[in-house]
Amino acid sequence: MMRWTLGAVLLLTAMSADASSRRPILYDPVALNIGVGCQWQAECIVRQRTAMASALTYVARKKPPQALVHLCNRNASRGGGRVDWVGYDHCIRNPKLKRRVR
Repeated sequence: MMRWTLGAVLLLTAMSADASSRRPILYDPVALNIGVGCQWQAECIVRQRTAMASALTYVARKKPPQALVHLCNRNASRGGGRVDWVGYDHCIRNPKLKRRVR
């Protein structure tokens, strides 16, 4: 029993140290919007963050036409500044849309 208690205390201490090094979620608008959009479901948040990183990297490297970026922003918008990053990532990489926008 003592080993479990000691392990739990160490785990909680490590978690609180990690959490204190990050900004509070209220001051991170991207994390807040993703969390609200996903209703705080962990799998959804991971999917959205992965898609966001992928889409932003793709846009930075490939530099698609501005019309395509705006089109995908409108398509992926959930209203109120929230973005469905999975939808945006699929849209920005869609080869059929690239040919139509140019």
